[in-house]
Amino acid sequence: MSGRFTQFIIGAMLLGIITGTGAHYSLPPEGAKLVAGYFSVITDVFLRLIKMIIAPLVFTTLVSGIANMGRTSGDGTAPSLGRIGARTLGWFLSASLVSLLLGLIMVNLLRPGEGLNLPLPDGHEVLAVQGSGLNLKEFVTHLVPRSIAEAMAQNEILQIVVFSIFVGVACTAVGHHGKVVADFADSVANVMLRVTDYVMRAAPIAIFAAIAAAVTTKGLGILLTYGEFMGGFYLSLAILWVLLLLAGYAIIGPRIRRMISAIRAPVLLAFSTASSEAAYPRTLEQLERFGVSKRVASFVLPIGYSFNLDGSMMYCTFAVLFIAQAYGIEVSWTDQISMLLLLMITSKGMAGVPRASLVVIAATLTTFNLPEAGLLLILGVDQFLDMGRSATNVVGNAVATTVVAKWEKELQAEDLSNNPDNGVPEKA
Repeated sequence: MSGRFTQFIIGAMLLGIITGTGAHYSLPPEGAKLVAGYFSVITDVFLRLIKMIIAPLVFTTLVSGIANMGRTSGDGTAPSLGRIGARTLGWFLSASLVSLLLGLIMVNLLRPGEGLNLPLPDGHEVLAVQGSGLNLKEFVTHLVPRSIAEAMAQNEILQIVVFSIFVGVACTAVGHHGKVVADFADSVANVMLRVTDYVMRAAPIAIFAAIAAAVTTKGLGILLTYGEFMGGFYLSLAILWVLLLLAGYAIIGPRIRRMISAIRAPVLLAFSTASSEAAYPRTLEQLERFGVSKRVASFVLPIGYSFNLDGSMMYCTFAVLFIAQAYGIEVSWTDQISMLLLLMITSKGMAGVPRASLVVIAATLTTFNLPEAGLLLILGVDQFLDMGRSATNVVGNAVATTVVAKWEKELQAEDLSNNPDNGVPEKA
């Protein structure tokens, strides 16, 4: 689902533009609204499919991710592992905060969704007004589920996260039985990711319907908004790259340039396939050739693919607030900070597969009572944005792995293919 799938998406977009343009200029406003309503039947079904997988996917990925972190071992030396783990998590949390905050700042500065003034979906007007009224007391009490079954049935993502953290930590504390539960959660997570893949195969149909409906009611002017959205996001990605590389330079020095050169092929692979996981084997190989010890690389990089998806995290805040702007919903700074803190957790454990961040965005929209139909606004161009954020995920994890290796004094001289001097430890 790479090259041909991209062609299907482009074809669906073009067909949606043509169909919507024809309907917009040939039908009176009431007729155009009626036709757009028929298109919405397809998009509504697709949204239901997305919502169907949110709860089990978030629960299983978080449980397996936390449990696997707790029982991952390198060479059996607990103090060393604990030190590496603490440094790794410290870097990941810092990078996550910077990524999410940058997305939030940039979307507030650029405001790419402003001016669209899309009408709120039927039945959402009351929710939109009440969404920002959650006070601290209600927020804290709402964190804890009365029933995990109820939380999952209603897609209460905050409550699912709290329950998942308890289960994941408990799995690390009960030995063999916890390992059985964690392995089961990991297996279910893999199944749910495959279900996600199946659902996303219907994306071209939903994209056609979403774009046709939007152009039918709004005309071709809405395409300018898409251009502003994509341009603003790639500008934000460029700033994030600069920040990550500057942080890497501050720790490992001028060798950061050689590191970027070493991972050029994996970055291009991630960009072309829109999947950072597709580039994982080559990234690991290139980092070891660059001089990162196998012990550090094999510990930090796999965890990074679940806990340090910098590009995807920035996209979450950028896309959610773009949707709010498109519907003319003002999200207070208090709610934006709450959203950032929520995404700090929910973005962890989400595998770097194509369009997985859409699940996180859908869950965030539900949590903050923003129109779920807004997901369809970004669906048409998500493939092209996924290419940029997947490449950014690879860069972020490569920098993180190299930095931790430097801190552990396990960054060696670069292996220049058949250079007999390779493997000479770097002078710290």
